[in-house]
Amino acid sequence: MQLTDQRKIDAPRQTVWEAILDPDVLKACIPGCQEMTGSAEEGFEAVVVQKVGPVKATFKGQVRLEDMTAPSEVTLSGDGKGGAAGFAKGSAKVTLTEDGEGTMLTYDVDARVGGKLAQLGSRIIDGFAKKMADQFFERFQAVVEGEGAEEITREPDPEKKKSWLGRLVG
Repeated sequence: MQLTDQRKIDAPRQTVWEAILDPDVLKACIPGCQEMTGSAEEGFEAVVVQKVGPVKATFKGQVRLEDMTAPSEVTLSGDGKGGAAGFAKGSAKVTLTEDGEGTMLTYDVDARVGGKLAQLGSRIIDGFAKKMADQFFERFQAVVEGEGAEEITREPDPEKKKSWLGRLVG
């Protein structure tokens, strides 16, 4: 699955660059990320819990920052194993260009899955991968622009998780 998009971030390019190398920012921005350890130089180890269609899995894997040209380009590459659910591999080439007072962030994502996940079909997998990329970069933009990680990582309101019938009878 391939995906290309861009978004304007209201922050200087150097600020955006520093944020993309920060493990706390990455943890706050990766949907379902439970743990993240490591450094930009040596790579990160992460634990991510995700549900794709009927398959829920805990993925343990690595994220590496490669092909870095400060402060304009980096490729985030990662792979994770989700036990019986299968595996996920992917990369996102991120390019930062100055755009007036802000920064234009362009990304090219390439994602692959195997195991039970691959059996779900390309429509479900492609939709899920797009949703994950969109959520990551939306959260990243919010953190860099100063909307704080606490807003992003806060647990959702349990009332909003219930179906309309559950709210009616609950």
